[in-house]
Amino acid sequence: MQSHRRKNYTRNAKFFWIGLSHESLSNYYKTNFTLMTEHGYSLTEVESMMPWEREIYIILLIEYIKEKNEKMEAQQAQQQG
Repeated sequence: MQSHRRKNYTRNAKFFWIGLSHESLSNYYKTNFTLMTEHGYSLTEVESMMPWEREIYIILLIEYIKEKNEKMEAQQAQQQG
């Protein structure tokens, strides 16, 4: 039974490494650093995320930042105009 689990773990790990192949190691660390310093995630939280889960949070965070920037620009335009 345990060897079966080990095989599944190895298979899953390979799948997720392939899933992360589009991201460079440098970008991975830069993203982790930004998530920790700018957005309050701990390294444990970031490292324990599944790759697909991490991608979803990053996409949501990018959308949030874009909306926030648009609101700030609209406020600045309103104040100037």
